Amino acid sequence: MKTRLLACNCNGTVDLDGAALGRAFPVPVTSLPVARELCRREVSRFLGELDGTDDLLITCTQESAMFSEIAGARDAAAPIRFVNIREQAGWGEQGADAGPKMAALVAMAAAGGIDPVPAVSYRSSGRVLVVGEGPDALEWAGRLAGPLSVTVLMSRSRGAALPALRDWPVLSGTLLSLTGWLGEFEARWRQDNPIDLDACVRCAACIEACPEGAIGADFQVDTLRCRAHRACVAACGGIGAIDFTRADRERSEKFDLVFDLRERSMFDCKVAPQSDICERCPLMSRAGVAFDVHQPPQGYFHPGRDPSAGMEQALRLVAMVGEFEKPKFFRYREKTCAHGRNGIEGCNACVEVCSTRAIESAGDAIRVEPHLCMGCGGCTTVCPSGAISYAYPTPIRLGAQIRYGLAAYHDRGGRNACLLVHDAEAGKALIESLARPAGRLHGPASVPPAGRGLPARVIPLAVHHVGSFGIDLALSAIAFGASQVVVLASPGIAPQYREATEAQFAIAQTLLDALGNRGRRFAVIDGADPHWIDTLFDLEPVMGIAQPATYALSEDKRRSIEFAVDHLLEQARAGGFAVPRSVPFPAGAPFGALKVDRDACTLCLACIGACPESALLDNPDSPQLRFIERNCVQCGLCLKTCPEQAITMEPRYVFTEETRTPVVLAEAQPFACIGCGKPFGTRAMIDRMLGRLAGHSMFGGEAARRLQMCADCRVIDMVSNPTESTIFDFTGGKPS
Repeated sequence: MKTRLLACNCNGTVDLDGAALGRAFPVPVTSLPVARELCRREVSRFLGELDGTDDLLITCTQESAMFSEIAGARDAAAPIRFVNIREQAGWGEQGADAGPKMAALVAMAAAGGIDPVPAVSYRSSGRVLVVGEGPDALEWAGRLAGPLSVTVLMSRSRGAALPALRDWPVLSGTLLSLTGWLGEFEARWRQDNPIDLDACVRCAACIEACPEGAIGADFQVDTLRCRAHRACVAACGGIGAIDFTRADRERSEKFDLVFDLRERSMFDCKVAPQSDICERCPLMSRAGVAFDVHQPPQGYFHPGRDPSAGMEQALRLVAMVGEFEKPKFFRYREKTCAHGRNGIEGCNACVEVCSTRAIESAGDAIRVEPHLCMGCGGCTTVCPSGAISYAYPTPIRLGAQIRYGLAAYHDRGGRNACLLVHDAEAGKALIESLARPAGRLHGPASVPPAGRGLPARVIPLAVHHVGSFGIDLALSAIAFGASQVVVLASPGIAPQYREATEAQFAIAQTLLDALGNRGRRFAVIDGADPHWIDTLFDLEPVMGIAQPATYALSEDKRRSIEFAVDHLLEQARAGGFAVPRSVPFPAGAPFGALKVDRDACTLCLACIGACPESALLDNPDSPQLRFIERNCVQCGLCLKTCPEQAITMEPRYVFTEETRTPVVLAEAQPFACIGCGKPFGTRAMIDRMLGRLAGHSMFGGEAARRLQMCADCRVIDMVSNPTESTIFDFTGGKPS
């Protein structure tokens, strides 16, 4: 199916000549005549294209809402997509030279799309927990009580008078933990005050009875003023709402939403759990959700005590009633996960990087809670094996966009392409604001505004979250012809994602340096820096490879990396560069070899059972430990499993074919059974076993001899040996 391209030069402010839109694209695109005022006087041209069934691509995002509304009113069958070639290419200091970039943007948009993924569902009926100090919580509860079902938890009453009408529950206590997500929150709190507000009928008898005046309109006992007369207990009588010796003080309840008015969020704790200290902490408890959560779960709102933030978040809060869906952003293959084997922990990278704590250890595997996952994709970036992969979109889809976009760029004469990866919301806004200067003159435009815009060689690529852009995509972008790859980290991004991306880029840069691709190829730019665009303009261009690759990325992350490195290796050798046999990496890199101390290794082969990637193999015909380096992810499970501590890791990347064939790490002389002569172990293992058991009371004489027999001969010897004791020797002989 072809894509119909309907381009507009926005009243002549975008020079489309250099884009050569009439020329063939690497993807099926039919270019329609260029419009000048498509969103106004030429809207009939858009209407005329709605009768088709091929995809319709509009080069304008500013009026996407209007075009979509028109298409909906006409029940148009054609899928409609939009691409911004104005702010991202045509407007800016170098807009006149941005024709190749416009063609790249069109090609990437035509090849874009999202593959079908499962949906994650939420259901909220509007049960909201409002937690905070009494005056704040009660005021906001009154505002929210109309559209939502409110429950108030006063962390401190501050003397706030309770409402005259009991329209919604008012509780008091310390919030200990909060788990769950939109529609499934569970709050656990400790009731600290002797008066249980849920049981209290607010008759005020306790207030009148208290001789110290320690109980006010908030119906809470001021323990600093109370002198333990207990007159209030007697006044309360059979109601039983006041109990100074209450043993069961913990309460829990489920809610759909949480509106947290305290100064500090439930997810602000930056320290590790410390014994019973956490039980006394007003923020968290050991039983609470994970510590140091950068992005709280959906349905949790924390305006604090800021009135403007409270109003903004309250508007969002009241809209969170009903049924909602989001994509399931990830795929997980437990078989290749290197998290653990046989109770031994190996790789923990995804658990550590997740900013929502959606990932937790589940024995030898991991468990990902899709309701907490926000689609950052950091787990897929740091996963060394590709056991967890991104699905929104898949690397195959995103790789195709990059390949087609760079092909169109080069076809129009573009050089030294720099791919700028950004997220589809905050990053996109940062980029497009560059071409929209404040104080623009009124009236029809005839030339582009004076905004700086992006450099002509910088091609923006929107992704759901930049944390999902890993080494497989970065190296493939270079193999497809990009000279550089830059990630724009939006303000507020979790720091661990930037660190993970920089670590991945460091590995990729090491590989490219070894292949003769000198110069800075990768960078992460901080979008919170007001001068981030200067960093991009100052990035010195480097030359890309002579012949771009045409492969499609694989579902297997490591195979995609191999495709990229193999192509870059071929290009390096074709250019006469002397490629080294291997390049070393620092510890933690996902590539490398294993070394085995042959003197210490007994060939017990426990390491083979621990390896999740089939990097370690035995030999059915000979006592050997073999190794396929291309499969090794350096998880360390074999090292931790080895009873003799005979294994060490060597992080590196080897550019020769030897990594794809098994090599022998250790072998030993087989030990033949002294009974039948059949090999059943190694001589080193039998000798070591005999040495360790020498002198043991249970392995003397014939027992030690049997250790040198195979399993069959051992049984035969025990049955046929006349000197062997049997049970009948101790029961008075054989039965008649």
